[in-house]
Amino acid sequence: MVTSSMTPKHAPDRFFPKLQHGVLLVAALFMASLMAVGFSTRDANAQGAVRSQHGDWEIRCDTPPGAPSEQCALMQYVTASDRDNVGLTVIVLKTADKSARILRVLTPLGVLLPHGLGLHVDDTDVGNAGFVRCLPQGCIAEVIMDDKLLQLLEGGKMATFIVFQTPEEGIGIPIELNGFKAGFEALN
Repeated sequence: MVTSSMTPKHAPDRFFPKLQHGVLLVAALFMASLMAVGFSTRDANAQGAVRSQHGDWEIRCDTPPGAPSEQCALMQYVTASDRDNVGLTVIVLKTADKSARILRVLTPLGVLLPHGLGLHVDDTDVGNAGFVRCLPQGCIAEVIMDDKLLQLLEGGKMATFIVFQTPEEGIGIPIELNGFKAGFEALN
């Protein structure tokens, strides 16, 4: 795995709570705004202004077209250590009204959608999240982060996201959680 601010760094649904309609709308609008300004799995770290660095995480902010104010997200981009063409952009944000916390992962096109996106934090199997849509830049899986998931991410050392290219082939992509807690606390 390669990590830096300029370079990219393995069932059915179980534990991830479902999105509520209003929160889904806000999340979709934010994701659309990121896509509109050019975020993708390959160049997500090149868009938006970096406001701060927290370990392996960056807070990036931008004002989407038509938005009344700047929107910020805690982000990290990684690639599989053995496959440069399989990368993830992990985006953590708070809704505008601060009522929900969203974990969104942008995967490359070509992932097997029915298996969803798996997540392990250290030795804990968190479960799978379904994909909500695919855009030209990649496919999006997202969940509302409940207190349990937030505590796992804040206290963990490594998160492993699992995507499937075939039913038999899961690809685990590790993401360092160094700086996640400080970055999330700094996210407004």
